[in-house]
Amino acid sequence: MSAVVLSPSLLSADFSRLGEELAALEQAGVTWLHLDIMDGNFVPNITFGAPLIKSIRKKCDLFFDVHLMVEEPGRYLEDFARAGADLLVIHQEASTHPQRDLQKIHDLGLLAGLSLNPGTGLETVRWLAADMNLLLLMSVNPGFSGQKFIPQSIEKIRAARHLLDENGFIDVAIQADGGVNTENAPVLAMAGADVLVSGSAFFAQKEYGMAHRAFVEACSEISQKPRPSLSIANQWRHVQGKQ
Repeated sequence: MSAVVLSPSLLSADFSRLGEELAALEQAGVTWLHLDIMDGNFVPNITFGAPLIKSIRKKCDLFFDVHLMVEEPGRYLEDFARAGADLLVIHQEASTHPQRDLQKIHDLGLLAGLSLNPGTGLETVRWLAADMNLLLLMSVNPGFSGQKFIPQSIEKIRAARHLLDENGFIDVAIQADGGVNTENAPVLAMAGADVLVSGSAFFAQKEYGMAHRAFVEACSEISQKPRPSLSIANQWRHVQGKQ
């Protein structure tokens, strides 16, 4: 079992050669791909939408980890399910009824995740955990790649892992997103992060196989009991095959 699941963020890839980038990621042994969907309203940036995901779904079998940074995400869940998402993550701050949206994601046959901004507390996590497979904790303010990591995120991840475990949700994975690199990866994993999203720090490397191994090896020396959540996240794969 890998010491951590790495989910490279496509936003930092070379969009002029996406097909080659996807092939290089698969050859490097990467199994997840993080897809940042931004609407220019919830966050001050616009990226891409379901049509691009549908297009690249035909090119690879990576597990599509789709992060919806959009207002009222419930309006778009069917679109991204049809496009080929495997995991849909909504923001608590952007959804009027997050529990309903999480349940809808499950009804669509997908894994469901909830994301919290750096300034959002963990108060509602206990009451929504039964409907989520993953909790994404932002370690930067969402909207742009390449931002500086917020160090308080480490303690927040530790508190979230404790909260989930204490309430019987040991199988809910925790994902850290923002400013993640090989230097802070071990600390994040030790605090309780199972999945690490890396954008610029990963794609800045010319050889993706070496970049992937660097992240995994950075966390492999951590001495800790195996977490059920990590074991489960390690098993998540795109199972439908190329569309």
